[in-house]
Amino acid sequence: MNSSETLKEFEDAGALQKGHFILSSGLHSDTYLNKSIVSMYPDRTERLCRALAKKAEAAISDKIDFVISPAMGAIIYGFETARHLGVPFMFLERVDGEFQLRRGFSIEPGARILIVEDIVSTGLSAREAITAVRKAGGEVLALGCLVDRSAGKVDVGAPIIPLAQLEVAAWEPDALPPHLKGIPAVKPGSRGVSQ
Repeated sequence: MNSSETLKEFEDAGALQKGHFILSSGLHSDTYLNKSIVSMYPDRTERLCRALAKKAEAAISDKIDFVISPAMGAIIYGFETARHLGVPFMFLERVDGEFQLRRGFSIEPGARILIVEDIVSTGLSAREAITAVRKAGGEVLALGCLVDRSAGKVDVGAPIIPLAQLEVAAWEPDALPPHLKGIPAVKPGSRGVSQ
């Protein structure tokens, strides 16, 4: 699956949205990729994650021991990617603001990990997930994601394997472009960022 086919999955699901959005990072954008809408459709999710698993296998020469995703938004995509790779899946949860393995999840020192995210924008959650996995003793082979909104510009501290890259502008709240100033902002993301 190439980049345009991936974005078409978002478009066909009604998940490539235009308007005035406050992203999880607190930045404002006129484009939002609603991965939750995509995951409503098991067949669409299966296609995307099968493609991500194939791309990860082609890009990573080492054996992948586990797939780990940050909760909450990436859990479905991580699980489905792990299923296609034939490896166990775990997820990270925030405890006192930091990602950790909980619920009896653990990894052996040196375990080879593919972290799967949904959408990478600023890379903050990805970097936090990578730090948590390394702190738990894992070796992060790469970060797989459905869409890299930075179009390859963000550095998360590990190789990124995106199904699609899409450069989407984002602005600080006090530096909005004219076309967003008159549109009320909505905050569809999951992190507790105030408007």
